[in-house]
Amino acid sequence: MSLALVHSRAQLGVDAPAVQVEVHLAGGLPGMSIVGLPEASVRESKDRVRAAIQCAQLDFPARRVTINLAPADLPKDGSRYDLPIALGILAASGQIPVAALNDYEFVGELALTGELRQVTGALPAVLAAGRQDRGMILPRHNAGEAAVAGGARTLTARTLLEVCAFLRGDKQLPEAVENAGDVRAVLPAADVPDLADVRGQPQARRALEIAAAGSHSLLMIGPPGSGKSMLAQRLSGILPPLDDAAALEVAAVASISGQPLDLSRFHRAPYRAPHHTASGVALVGGGSHPRPGEISLAHNGVLFLDELPEWDRRVLEVLREPLESGHIHISRAARQAEFPSRFQLVAAMNPCPCGYAGEADGRCRCSAEQIARYRGRISGPLLDRIDLHVNVPRVDAAELTRPKFGNGENSATVAERVIAARSRQLRRQPLPNARLSQADTQLHCRLGDAEQSLLERAIERLRLSARSTHRILRVARTIADLSAADRIDASHLGEAIGYRQLDRGVIR
Repeated sequence: MSLALVHSRAQLGVDAPAVQVEVHLAGGLPGMSIVGLPEASVRESKDRVRAAIQCAQLDFPARRVTINLAPADLPKDGSRYDLPIALGILAASGQIPVAALNDYEFVGELALTGELRQVTGALPAVLAAGRQDRGMILPRHNAGEAAVAGGARTLTARTLLEVCAFLRGDKQLPEAVENAGDVRAVLPAADVPDLADVRGQPQARRALEIAAAGSHSLLMIGPPGSGKSMLAQRLSGILPPLDDAAALEVAAVASISGQPLDLSRFHRAPYRAPHHTASGVALVGGGSHPRPGEISLAHNGVLFLDELPEWDRRVLEVLREPLESGHIHISRAARQAEFPSRFQLVAAMNPCPCGYAGEADGRCRCSAEQIARYRGRISGPLLDRIDLHVNVPRVDAAELTRPKFGNGENSATVAERVIAARSRQLRRQPLPNARLSQADTQLHCRLGDAEQSLLERAIERLRLSARSTHRILRVARTIADLSAADRIDASHLGEAIGYRQLDRGVIR
């Protein structure tokens, strides 16, 4: 038969739409053409495929080969189509049975020797194939990604010859998911910095615990060397482990980014800390072929932005939509892509340009105008979207020189309280407090008469926006959950109001 059909998958954001590789052999002068909106890397596959078939001592047909990648209006890029194109040519020329291709999908890059090389985006392709009740055959180097997917029957191969032998029934390929249970085990976070290393800073530690319990965003304000970055690095160590669904979302973003999958960190929330010179594309994603940025790589985890006022204001403003919606939609002339970006924002800044405003030694010489201009680099709407503003003062010399290093609670102790509070939230509602809608906030954050009066006075005195008010209520609900309280009382609400540091217009 001179026609063969091979199933494969494209890469479009974190999705993997189906692609059918149709191969037809016809008479005429020998040659190969690829149609179906292929880009340069796909058009070049004909040379890789020809060399790989010949090096595997298989016959490359001396006929006119036409390859159609359907649907024709979906742009195709990357080297992932090498393996299905080669198998289609071999099936159309009668060297492997056409019927054997029906139950499997194929992705993989071919070396000139016929070896299979790793491709990006294998995990979304495996998950999509499983939803269609098809197996997947992919390079051995992608076995780790396939192992975490589960469900779908995923086989791995080292060479084109191994795949051909399997399709002929002469050899069995190894399963990629044989040890999926062990892969998904929650391993101890031995390499995560411990909160016990932090000296002093009881208010900042408390704010960090509240942020972890309710998945709230956090802004720390303090002089250089007060421990802001140190605290942020320890947030991921007190966050609850990711469930399987959330961990798969994180792994899928890493897969399409070409990052290696660390199976020991599968259930651990990611932590990203880009430099303040990063561009808007680096932060939110983009490019002619849209790729995920830092906010997507931090999906279901922590995004730490140090020196917040030093960031380009236009770059920071693009955070406003994903902070609310949890996803980012990137549109380019040729294609569009959507990436998940539900991250927990943690930011740090100095109180003034020199960093020492409010210090007792009076070393700060910044004028009120300079300080106002410095803080004005961060827009009000962005600050409005940050739940907790906390002051991180300089640590006393006596605390720093104390012989016993780390006199506070360790991360494991704090994490127990965080997990208990998060469990209370999930029993009451299906998501953390920070992500409550307006209607759910009114339902789950009801106040008594005394608490309502306190909140109204705070709104009037601090001139709080409706968004800030709702965020105060959600933080108060988290504080109540940490106290195992069923209702929000005045102490919970008062503490939540106290964390709106910049709404008061001063930093003490």
